[in-house]
Amino acid sequence: MPQAEVKRDPRIVRSMTAMRSALLQLMSRKPFAAITITEIVGLAGYNRGTFYANYTTKEDLLEDMIGEKINDLLQSFRAPYAQVSEFSPHELHANSVMIFNHIARNADFYTILTKSDVLPALRKKMFASLKNILTEELSFEEGDVDQELMFIYSLNALLGLIFYWIESGYAHPPAYMQEQLVKILNHMPSPGKKLGVRTQAVSKNLDEKRG
Repeated sequence: MPQAEVKRDPRIVRSMTAMRSALLQLMSRKPFAAITITEIVGLAGYNRGTFYANYTTKEDLLEDMIGEKINDLLQSFRAPYAQVSEFSPHELHANSVMIFNHIARNADFYTILTKSDVLPALRKKMFASLKNILTEELSFEEGDVDQELMFIYSLNALLGLIFYWIESGYAHPPAYMQEQLVKILNHMPSPGKKLGVRTQAVSKNLDEKRG
């Protein structure tokens, strides 16, 4: 990977941006595994020499593309607590939740990768990056609750909600998702009721099969 100071060269920035864009376009058409470097540079308008001046493999390019989005994702995740010394998830305001705005701004990227063969890698990277900043930047007093298990549970729930939204084709606007997330965090469910009608129907079916 190139050094940070090299990336500030406008020519390098332009070539890397063009290659990331070309890779994303190609991934909308075919699996990542089937894409070649020749296809990437051809669509980007560069040659292989320019590619290898920035990356070693197409996997390096993919990692760079995902990393760019992850960095912005983390900034959006930090938004509710970035300017405070103490933070309580149960006191969140919907307008302070920025993570769904980030997803919406990068809708093409997330839609294409969610439908691609690199989805497991994307989800793993998102989870690991979010868990890392949680463990490094936040600490909660949860009594006898294992904090690491709480983080794992919470992040999987959040990512599940995010990917459901992506797979639904962004059925709701970001503001709605933010409001619903805050409501979920503060939701205290009422006692559950046994669905007697359904239970009776299942029992009847079992009796008929036995008969």
